[in-house]
Amino acid sequence: MTSDRKALLDGISDIARQAGAAIMAIYATDFDARTKDDNSPVTDADEAAEALIVSALRRLAPDIPVVAEEAAAAGNIPDVGDGPFWLVDPLDGTKEFLNRNGEFTVNIALIEGRRPVLGVVLAPALGTLYSGLVGTGAWRAVDEGGAEPIAVREPPADGLTVIASRRHGDPAEIQQFLQGRPIAEMANAGSSLKFCKVAAGEADLYPRFGRTMEWDTGAGQAVLEAAGGLVTETDGTPFAYAKNAIFENPHFVAWGGLRP
Repeated sequence: MTSDRKALLDGISDIARQAGAAIMAIYATDFDARTKDDNSPVTDADEAAEALIVSALRRLAPDIPVVAEEAAAAGNIPDVGDGPFWLVDPLDGTKEFLNRNGEFTVNIALIEGRRPVLGVVLAPALGTLYSGLVGTGAWRAVDEGGAEPIAVREPPADGLTVIASRRHGDPAEIQQFLQGRPIAEMANAGSSLKFCKVAAGEADLYPRFGRTMEWDTGAGQAVLEAAGGLVTETDGTPFAYAKNAIFENPHFVAWGGLRP
C-alpha cells in the first residue's frame, strides 16, 4: 500500500506542476477576476487549473471521486460517504494571485477514513513543491532541484514563531488563544504556505480563527502531518474531513513540534 501511495504522490506532484504551468501562463497576462456567489474572487486561472487537475486525477485513479472548489461552488459535489476522495483547490490564495505577491498554491490531497493520507502543495510563482505521505515523510523541492526531506522542529527555547493569515481571522481570538505561551515572532503568509512553513520547521504554530473549506486545508494538513505535525480543532479534537454537505471547516490549529 505504501508503494501504491508513493506512486499516487508522484502522480499528483506531476499534475500539480502541470496546473502550475497553466496558472503561470495566465499570471503573465492582464487577467480579470470575477466574483462568485460567496463574494470570493475567481479567475480564468482557477478554472483552467481545476479542469486540468480533475481530468488528470480521473485518469490517474478513475474510481476515486474528486471534490474540487470551483465545481463545489457550482453545486457539483459527489457523494463521498466514508470512502476515499480527492480534495482539490486549484488556486488557493486567489487574492494573493490578484495582488501578484507569489503566495498562492495548488492543493491536491487524498482523503481516506476522513483523514488526509497524502498531499501536495505547489507554489508555482516561488518554484516550490511540498509533498507529504503520512507515516512515511514530507519533502520540499525547489525549482528543478531534488526533493529534500522536511520536518517540524521542537519548540525553541526563546519562544514560538506563530504564523497567521494575511487577510482572515480574528486577531483578538488569536491573541486569546496564545495567552500564556512564549511568543518570539508573529509572521504572515498566504494560502497553504502557512502549513508548509510549520512543516518545514520555519514556524511552530498556525491558529486559524476564520472560515475555511476542506479543500483549503487537506493538502497542507497532509504535508504537515507527514512532517511530524498535527492539525486539531481549537479544543484539541482531531480534525476530520467530509464533515458536512458543504465541506466547511471549524476553526483549527496547526501544530509543529508543540502539542495541544
